[in-house]
Amino acid sequence: MHEILLDYNHSFQSLAGINDKNIRRIEKRFGVQIIARGNKLRIRGDKRYTEITENLLLQLFELIETGNELNNGMLKFITSAYYDDPTINLKEIFSESIQLTTGKREVLPRSLAQREYVFAMNRFDLVLATGPAGTGKTYLAMAAAVNDLLKKKVSRIILTRPAVEAGENLGFLPGDLQEKINPYLRPLYDALFDLLDADHVKRLTEQGLIEIAPLAYMRGRTLNDAFIILDEGQNTTPDQMKMFLTRLGRNSKAVITGDVTQIDLPGKNGSGLVNANMVLKNVSGIRLVKFTEKDVVRHELVKKIIQAYNIADEEKDKLV
Repeated sequence: MHEILLDYNHSFQSLAGINDKNIRRIEKRFGVQIIARGNKLRIRGDKRYTEITENLLLQLFELIETGNELNNGMLKFITSAYYDDPTINLKEIFSESIQLTTGKREVLPRSLAQREYVFAMNRFDLVLATGPAGTGKTYLAMAAAVNDLLKKKVSRIILTRPAVEAGENLGFLPGDLQEKINPYLRPLYDALFDLLDADHVKRLTEQGLIEIAPLAYMRGRTLNDAFIILDEGQNTTPDQMKMFLTRLGRNSKAVITGDVTQIDLPGKNGSGLVNANMVLKNVSGIRLVKFTEKDVVRHELVKKIIQAYNIADEEKDKLV
């Protein structure tokens, strides 16, 4: 049995939660029993997990003492991350940022989901991020990729999207194949130019250190020593998604982003991103991160627009 002595103050009460609900969640996650008596916490159970739980509780208390609020979302993220890796330092995670070595800007997580996303990209070789537009999924993935390239953690960045028409027919636009495809890839260029100077992007692209291509161009390749981003993953079919996932080579990591409420596949065929979230949810070494409208960091109206459409969709479902 392990015993912890803490100051009985507001931080202790925040740690325990209303009716000890936080303690109950931690107990369930780590398979231990936590008994609160005054300012004492006694932990019973398997030796390994009692030690892990003790360290977690001490770090949580310190985190609360430094001004962080322990809400349900934060505790869910922390217990999951700590269960996967009990050596992590929570203080470091909550001060973590993506610092670009170009000096153009520092990219900081602006919501709990973004913080979990940055944490996942720093530690897992495959991350699937789903959620509405404006939550920073693509932008943060791009920042992480640029950061890894400039710090020589990878030798190239590969950015890809499925070329699916979002309710518009672009087939009769003038130009060659590349000119027809460019409109689909424009958002990836926009993020790049926001993170790096235009001349820097041009040099890296000309040197082959940054490659932007439609998903169809990935077939048959093995992508080694690369940071690979698949954007708009909801518009892949299950077969396309499987093809992409099996391209991952040595010393590579992949981030897949998408909004499963905006599927533009013909006839609303099954989405590869939806399918992958179900198939891969219990595979170790893979992290699934979910964003909601609460995480929108664009114009404040975007959050309200998403909420309004969600309400409208719910009302429509009731009438069916």
